[in-house]
Amino acid sequence: MLFAIAMSNSFPSSDCVSVVMPVYNEAATVRKVVGVVLEQRCVKELLIVDDCSSDGSWEVLQQLAAEQSRVKAHRHEVNRGKGAALRTGISKASAPIILIQDADLEYDPEEYERLIAPIAAGKADVVFGSRFAGAGAHRVLYYWHSVGNKFLTTLSNMFTDLNLTDMETCYKVFRREILQGIRLEEERFGFEPEVTAKVAKLGVRIFEVPISYYGRTYAEGKKINWKDGFRALWCIFKYNLASRPESLAKEAGSAAPQAK
Repeated sequence: MLFAIAMSNSFPSSDCVSVVMPVYNEAATVRKVVGVVLEQRCVKELLIVDDCSSDGSWEVLQQLAAEQSRVKAHRHEVNRGKGAALRTGISKASAPIILIQDADLEYDPEEYERLIAPIAAGKADVVFGSRFAGAGAHRVLYYWHSVGNKFLTTLSNMFTDLNLTDMETCYKVFRREILQGIRLEEERFGFEPEVTAKVAKLGVRIFEVPISYYGRTYAEGKKINWKDGFRALWCIFKYNLASRPESLAKEAGSAAPQAK
């Protein structure tokens, strides 16, 4: 079903993006990432959700929130996963555009303007940043990770009938009413195939934009593992085979977990 979504032809060039950033044990990188995010003129607010970190990340986030009015820090009292942290942040977003940002240094916030451009121009409702579309610098790392990513993307495409090149990318950008109107369920990294399946069912306009990628090793703090790959596989079947299409909610964020 194709939803008719009313929209203006463009957004202002500044203060139009709510950045949602889940954090779990990223004390070594989060301050630097936050600094770069806040340098982007399109950012209205940075919603950071600490998922019960134990390495001092929450203390760093409290300092950042005290120093920067655009930083809004929230915390889960128990570790729930990336998907749960994203639900909390998404429910609190207020800008016309929502952008997902990890708390490490793998993705470059200086590419925000490129990512939001199709939405700002009134041509797209959702934008995926693709690490495999052929532009930007890419750190050379794990071969089997890239094979797994491409396999999951291909399988997802077979169900959604989209031609994405990078379903698992962190950089996903949405018109706020679309993302807040989707009932999200996944607690961990299953968010990526879940949200892809659900926006595909909405029939909205989806674009891809090439991005750079500065991947890190497990020694440097990478967290996703083979178990998350199997969960992603399950999520592709689960959410694409669900018979009931998602609909836009009248009340945003009704399914989000509570956080401080």
